[in-house]
Amino acid sequence: MTGEPVLAAAGGAPAEPSSGPRARPSVRQREAAARTSRTLRRRRIVNNCMVGLLTLSAVIATLPLLFILFHLAKSGASSLSWSFFTNDPVSVGEAGGGMANGIIGTFIVVGIALAIGLPIGIGAGLYVSERKGTRLATIVRFLADVLNGLPSIVMGIFAWQMLVRPVGHFSAIAGGVALAAMLVPMLTRTTEEMVALVPHALREAALALGYSRARTGLTIVLRTATTGIVTGALVAMARIAGETAPLIFTALGNQFRSYSLFKPIAAMPLQIFQYAVSPYEEWHQLAWAGALTLIALVLTISIVARVVTSSHGDSSSD
Repeated sequence: MTGEPVLAAAGGAPAEPSSGPRARPSVRQREAAARTSRTLRRRRIVNNCMVGLLTLSAVIATLPLLFILFHLAKSGASSLSWSFFTNDPVSVGEAGGGMANGIIGTFIVVGIALAIGLPIGIGAGLYVSERKGTRLATIVRFLADVLNGLPSIVMGIFAWQMLVRPVGHFSAIAGGVALAAMLVPMLTRTTEEMVALVPHALREAALALGYSRARTGLTIVLRTATTGIVTGALVAMARIAGETAPLIFTALGNQFRSYSLFKPIAAMPLQIFQYAVSPYEEWHQLAWAGALTLIALVLTISIVARVVTSSHGDSSSD
């Protein structure tokens, strides 16, 4: 008989060889195992140290925000009252003064900026992402990066030169345009990055079903990237809501409540700045309360928008 395996009588498959003794590890394998056992303890120590350093870095990154919130709550919470939100400023020494005019003015100016900046920023970001590689898209991307790096006071001077000086007076709409000029480049880059994350398979499927390129971008791509775009819009809104320099050159401020778009208007950043540099302790307390209110306002809007976006995504998936 030869050394070929014996065939099974029924199926003709070779019979499994009997299990023999396990093969002994080679010298190289034993040396590798020895090195691993010697370095295992050192690698565990290095791993734990790196995890600890990363955890410490994450904690340090959040400490400034925690300190700011703690200090604002400590210094400004005592000045918060119903009259703070419903009353206009009063003269020094009088009780019951508030920042109702600044709160209303902030909503108006930021609302103007959002009305102007959202469609322009989202549209520009969608174009830059969908027409990537074209000369116009490259120019728009470069200019958006340049505008993102410009100081806010430059935006204010530009708006003053273009909108305030020709008409001869400050106005809420000039402040909104100045803030919109800051919002557009930030939202353009955010929209481009979020749209770029949408899988190309969705675009191809929509085009295969007969959708036009424009309809695909508006109804498929933008809807898929909604969460990221909303988050970017909130970050941009949080930045412009606290800007002071552009409003000094455009909205100027107002000690009284105003709803007109073509007159000077109060805003919380302006009032916080004016009260903070004043020599009166009462106004200092109102400045801390205003800063706390501004932070709480931005945080509340962010949370509500995130909840609405999450619920919209869940309903869409169902």
